[in-house]
Amino acid sequence: MQKFLTSFFLTTVLAGSAFAADYQTKVFDLPNKSYIHDVAPAPDGKVWYTAQRDGKLGVLDPKTGDVKFVDLGKGSKPHGVIMGKDGNAWITDGGQNGIVRYNPKDGSVKVWKLPEDTGYTNMNTCAIDKNGNVWFTGQSGFYGKVDVARDKIEVWEAPKGSGAYGITSTPTGDIWFVSLASSYLGKVNIETGMVDVVEPARPKAGPRRVWSDSKGDLWVSEWNSGFLSRYNPATKQWKSWQAPGENPRLYAVYVDDKDIVWSSQWGANTVYAFDPKTEKFKSVPGSASGADVRQILGRPGEIFLPESGNARIVIVNTASTANLTN
Repeated sequence: MQKFLTSFFLTTVLAGSAFAADYQTKVFDLPNKSYIHDVAPAPDGKVWYTAQRDGKLGVLDPKTGDVKFVDLGKGSKPHGVIMGKDGNAWITDGGQNGIVRYNPKDGSVKVWKLPEDTGYTNMNTCAIDKNGNVWFTGQSGFYGKVDVARDKIEVWEAPKGSGAYGITSTPTGDIWFVSLASSYLGKVNIETGMVDVVEPARPKAGPRRVWSDSKGDLWVSEWNSGFLSRYNPATKQWKSWQAPGENPRLYAVYVDDKDIVWSSQWGANTVYAFDPKTEKFKSVPGSASGADVRQILGRPGEIFLPESGNARIVIVNTASTANLTN
């Protein structure tokens, strides 16, 4: 059985938030000192994570702390993982230069490799559109789609060249992605594959990840500027909040079931929970120094923080508001 540590912490960064004083938090050490990249909920209460250097998908059972691994294929270097509407894990795999699907019901693994003439795309993240198709980004300057019904993968060159990074779907099934190196937000026409570019609130902001809230507004973590920004597609207006601390750099962003916005700040070794109603930040510190939380995901009542620097998964219980101690 894999050991896990239960702890409780939530440090107030700015007073006045509606949050409770503490959240219950569990810290799970991962086997083999896995270089964990992204994390996602699995349909059976378990947690999937990409063990990038192992070339495998990790499966954590939070009830027992047990971890098992799924082989993804020769040369695999998985980056992003999400759970699709089909209950399968969909994985961007830089080593195999393609998209991998893992079916937990029968244990099967299927790979859609990009055309050989595409070259190395540095696969990043994926999202599911309203038709059930899987869209993905590649940092070398690509984005694409797995048409599940047609069993076909397509790829396009991203606007402005390299940098396509975080990607998300909205409640209506629209697809948006951001470019870190080329600094923009883009909306994909899921029928034609074309992209409408939206310039950021600040030039060269370095948007790294993007996530939709329940209203379809887009939340963006800005690596270069240190701002957390919201884009309203209906009004085409931006609003931004600078993260606390000196020279902040925001990596991940995720909006939970209560529309609280979670974002990781590497320089401060912390994850911020931002309440748009009060416009206040609170901080969940890393379980140890150098946590380097990459993508954040979760399910109702839980937030998953993948600490790539510590080979750990931290699960924050947002459903419990009890003020607990060790």
